[in-house]
Amino acid sequence: MSLIFTRQPAKELSGFEVTFVDRDSPDPVQAEKQHQAYGELLASLGHEVKVLPTADHLPDSIFVEDVAVLFPEVSVLTRPGAISRQPEVALIEQELQALGNVARIEAPATLEGGDVLRVDKLVFVGLTTRTNQAGIEQLAAILSEYGYTVIPVEVTGCLHLKTGITALDDETVLVNPAWLDVSAFAGFTHIMAEPDEPWAANVLRLGQQIVMNAASQKTQAKVRAAGFDVHSADISEFMKMEAGLTCMSLVVPR
Repeated sequence: MSLIFTRQPAKELSGFEVTFVDRDSPDPVQAEKQHQAYGELLASLGHEVKVLPTADHLPDSIFVEDVAVLFPEVSVLTRPGAISRQPEVALIEQELQALGNVARIEAPATLEGGDVLRVDKLVFVGLTTRTNQAGIEQLAAILSEYGYTVIPVEVTGCLHLKTGITALDDETVLVNPAWLDVSAFAGFTHIMAEPDEPWAANVLRLGQQIVMNAASQKTQAKVRAAGFDVHSADISEFMKMEAGLTCMSLVVPR
């Protein structure tokens, strides 16, 4: 099972970044309850959850996925495209140094973890408002030593690549084709998110376990029917912050 980092949400959830959604006001009390339930679900599935302390001056810091991209061979500290989020990288650096080999994305490159989807030795990277071409090139250079192939993907309708597509296993992707160029995934079996559940394509894959947004019941049924072990998590307060399910955890590969 995996070691998974999460971060306690800020006490005041205001001043966060939004791009493709209208600004809304999360309820901090309900958000805290949902975050605790999220961690408890991951622990109940057999994973070790390490909850990092809150950073109240950085409301987006709960989205720990974006500040690092982890591979068995190397941990890559990112450089977020949102300037307000760049201080978050220092908060995770000590934890990753303890894991071993660490590399770093340097200016003028930008890269956020939500744009990076690894499927075995293929690494798909979204070209988005948060990740630029230089970020993709730097990541490719870091990973070339370890035999990974980096594949850029144009994303136009959502914040991050993994908002619109994630992998259910090494042969199957769950996708909202309205938000990205799916041609890079031509060799995969595609399961489509239901049209009225556009956020459903963002799922957290933990080995054979798939954690899905509780708001995507119809898509969940479709994924279960395809034979996957599906678990549900309510993140409605964090969706007001343009979050996907994967954003709230940083999974250490073992």
